[in-house]
Amino acid sequence: MELTLDMNKRYTYADYLTWLDDKRRELVNGFIHLMAAPRTAHEAVSISLTTDITNFIRKNNCKCRVFGAPFDVRLPQNGERKDNEIYTVVQPDVCLVCDPSKLDVRGCLGAPDLMVEILSPSSRRYDLDKKLHLYERSGVKEYWVISPETPDVNVFLPDEDGTYGDAVVYAPIKGERMLIPVSVLPGLEIDTDLLFRDIL
Repeated sequence: MELTLDMNKRYTYADYLTWLDDKRRELVNGFIHLMAAPRTAHEAVSISLTTDITNFIRKNNCKCRVFGAPFDVRLPQNGERKDNEIYTVVQPDVCLVCDPSKLDVRGCLGAPDLMVEILSPSSRRYDLDKKLHLYERSGVKEYWVISPETPDVNVFLPDEDGTYGDAVVYAPIKGERMLIPVSVLPGLEIDTDLLFRDIL
């Protein structure tokens, strides 16, 4: 039997857990956002980035852990912990969690240190507007928006008051090596030659 949901209704994470079909969804403030299957370039970038971060963590024996989608991140806005009180759950393309107390068997409860979204034509406005403000409000320390098509990487870091300033944009030219520092993992730099190698 096909699951029918009201796109105008506000749902909780408890509701979300009952949707046992194969569709990918997020909840933002209780409202459903449907997610399309990723394209080849999207997956190539995701795997490259996840591999680089994983290798750095293992080499340096860091306590942080990196996860790729689909991985549920619950973002309570006022410290809620009960499933029926949480209205936002997202599936970032890549996320880094350095506080092990935020991890449980169902994913992450609370803001990861790093969130990465890889743009597709249908997600540009969502990732650069709604998710930008959501992650800022939730206390995400570093937010990357990667466009495989351009290609470029927009890095958002919070100011002293916790709001994201203007993005630092890394837009390499083909054949030009550019290193992007990961502020939440000092010493890690992502090589854009490798990040975009399979799509340039």
